[in-house]
Amino acid sequence: MFDFVLAGPRQAVRLARRLLGAALDAAESVPRIASAVEDVRATLKHVERLASYVAHEVPELVYQLELIRARVDELDKKAEPAVSPGSPRTG
Repeated sequence: MFDFVLAGPRQAVRLARRLLGAALDAAESVPRIASAVEDVRATLKHVERLASYVAHEVPELVYQLELIRARVDELDKKAEPAVSPGSPRTG
């Protein structure tokens, strides 16, 4: 008979212990979460710097490629008269 009377308080104690354990586990994980968030922030800053660098360098790369294309076109124009239409190319 006393078991029935004490069942409620036992369950309440078990529930309180579970809640306390879960709260402690959550509190212990907060520093790890904060560290992970800091790592993500640092990574995002690094990605932002890389993107800024790429955005700055792309126009210069395009300019360099245009110069190379112009030089290749000039070389092609100089090489075309040397090859007659009916003769095979040598090279």
